[in-house]
Formats: sequence, C-alpha cells, structure tokens
Amino acid sequence: MKYDRINSSLYISNRKKFSEKMLEGTLAVFNSNDIYPISADSTMPFQQHRDILYLSGVDQEESILLIFPNASNPAHREILFLKETSDLIAIWEGEKLTKETAFLTSGIKTVYWLPQFPAIFKQLMSEAVGIYLNTNEHLRANTEVETREDRFISKVRQDYPAHIVHKAAPIMHKIRSVKDAIELELMQRACKITESSILRLLKFIKPGVWEYEIEAELAHEFLLNRSKGFAYTPIIASGKNACVLHYIENNQLCKDGEVILLDVGAEYANYSSDLTRCIPVNGRFTARQKAVYNAVLHVKTEAEKLLVPGTIMSEYHKQVGNLMEEQLVNLGLISMDDIKNQKADWPAYKKYFMHGTSHFIGLDTHDVGLWHEPISEGMVFTCEPGIYIPEEGLGIRLEDDLVVQKSGAPFNLMKDIPLQADHIEELMNAN
Repeated sequence: MKYDRINSSLYISNRKKFSEKMLEGTLAVFNSNDIYPISADSTMPFQQHRDILYLSGVDQEESILLIFPNASNPAHREILFLKETSDLIAIWEGEKLTKETAFLTSGIKTVYWLPQFPAIFKQLMSEAVGIYLNTNEHLRANTEVETREDRFISKVRQDYPAHIVHKAAPIMHKIRSVKDAIELELMQRACKITESSILRLLKFIKPGVWEYEIEAELAHEFLLNRSKGFAYTPIIASGKNACVLHYIENNQLCKDGEVILLDVGAEYANYSSDLTRCIPVNGRFTARQKAVYNAVLHVKTEAEKLLVPGTIMSEYHKQVGNLMEEQLVNLGLISMDDIKNQKADWPAYKKYFMHGTSHFIGLDTHDVGLWHEPISEGMVFTCEPGIYIPEEGLGIRLEDDLVVQKSGAPFNLMKDIPLQADHIEELMNAN
C-alpha cells in the first residue's frame, strides 16, 4: 500500500459501532474480495471489499473478519483469519500481514491463519443462534459476478440451515455513512491531491491537447502524492462529449472555443474524492458559456445550503429541481408553458438536467447510506448540478464534496479548488 498506516483506533471504534447493533447471540462474518482474473494469468489490481476494510483496516486478499460479542471465549469475540505469509510469498508477491502487523493495523489481538477458519467457525456457530451475512445491497450494485462473499453465504445457508440469518448491510450502511474524524482527514487528503492536479491542469490545457493527455497529467499528479490513482473512471469530456453523462473514452482533441468537463478525483487510503470542474480550452469562456456556468454555480450554491441535519434526500432533490427550473427559464432553454404542461414523473427541467444532485461518498465513490432516513452531522455528500445542451455542444457540471455540520452550511472539502469562472480564467492566463 502507498498510504501511511492508519491509526487502529478507527477500526476499533468501527467494530464497536457494529457490535452494538448486533442481536444477542449472533456473530458476523466479513470476507475480503477476490483477485479477479482477466485472461491467461493476468489479473485485475486488487481492491479490498470496503466493509472488511472499514472494520479492520486489512487491505489484502484472502482475509476474513469474524465478530462474536457473546462468544464464551473472550479471545474469540473478534478474530482475523489471514493468508499465512512466508519467505517465498515475500519474494514473489511482497510483504503480507504477519500476526503482529495485523494487530497493529486492526487492534484485533486474535489472529489465525486461514486454514483454521472452518474448525473455529464450526465451533462458534454451535454457540450462536444467528449470523449476519454481508450481501451487497447498494441500490446501484451490479451483482452478476459471484464474489468470495457470495460463495461464503451460499455455503453457510447450506451447512447451517437452522441458524437465523440477519443482514449486515443495513447496519453497515448506517454506520459507514457517518464519518469518523480520521476518515474525514483521509478524505481531505484525497481532495487536496485532486486540488494539486487541477492547478496543474490550469497551466497545461490549451487548444490542441488531447483528452487522454489531460488524463495522463492527472494520473501523474495523483501517483506523485501517494494515491493509487483515480477513485473512479475519469470523465474528460470536451465540447459535445460533455453531454454524455458517463463519457469515459477520453480520446478526442480539445478544440479552441470548447469547454472541457472534468469529472475526476483521486483516492487516498481507499477513500474517494469526487470533483467536477469545467474549463475553457482557450482560457476564456464565451458570454453564453459563462451564463450557463454561472447558472449551474447558482444552483450548486443554493443546493449546498439544504444539506443540513434533518433533510430528507428525496425532498432535497425536488427542491434542487425547482432551483434549476428557474435558471433554465432564464437561459431560454425551457418556457413557462413547458413547466405548465410537464409530466409529474419527468419535469421539464429534466431535459437539460437529468441526473441526481448528490450522493454519499466515502470508501466508495457512490458510498453506502440509508436514503430514506434524514441526513445527519458527519455524513459526506457530493453536490453536482449540471446543464447539458447537446444542440450547443456544451455541458456544464460543478461538483464538490461536502461534510454535513451540526448547524449551518456544510464544510466543503474542496473549498480551495478554483470554482468561480473568473478565477479559472485568471489562473489559466497568468504568466
């Protein structure tokens, strides 16, 4: 891992939060992700399952976390099972966690090697009346690929049919959505790395650069600052490409007079940042481009004020829609007649602003959280309104990462990244 070791107090606290919500006589199991194959002997870079990472800090494959607060043996109330390391593994794969470094990482005293899991698990299941299984219940999850967690769940259901099964996901969604101070520091670091990359780009972008060259500049700056790279697949969309919401080809020439939409963010210690900025290729917005830019900025500024404790996200998105409606009328993109005749399930503003305004962010870019509950202090959301005008070859979206405060407006983790159109022009044209 490129990042500094994180204080184990974070993981001790996270496990305590989870344990306090478990039912009496139950245990919970969390598995690492697989290393996914490509073909031949090629594999994807390993990415740890965010739940076992959140609860233990263990960032390697073939790992299992077991939590059993009521275990008769106190040593078995928290257990890590790890792939046994050796000198041979160290030569071929690099250093893995030892039992000692696993304790330093997680704060868990009981660490066994993975082959011991079946026997110990069977023993503990004989004490437990129920088990928490960790299904992926993110609303946008693609669950076609079978995971290590999926295989474990199938085996448990087959081998222990008399045990009561509970879902870990609702607990994880609740506790992961409110960030610890240590987590906020890590997210702030990811945002600062993103900030340095944007400042680099403002000196680099000019007519004739290619979208992939911009991507290369970002990757260089991320890696230079101990990030593994992009928190998600980057969107570097010049001109009409900005009207494709998930444009990721990044293979077109950036032309004089166009605006580039950059939806990019660095990760740090597996925590995401998520930024969108729009930059004029030649260093100057046209009057029309600036009018659309400022309309989006107005909506973003007003929307941020709504991200306060007690807000229901479904109502928040409706309020943001009303804000956008007014701006689109002012820009001549929709009329009052369009609004009068709009469909209840597809308002007129959706023609030019068709996506949601905010999502949870944290260990996952689209992080877990309970959408039906009021938001609370310590949650982190993006705020990213946009206007997309295909007939003008113009797409503008602006996005920052915001921490909900106890009172008042949220704290902007990206407050130092240039946002005002005039400031962007000034930096691009500075000697």
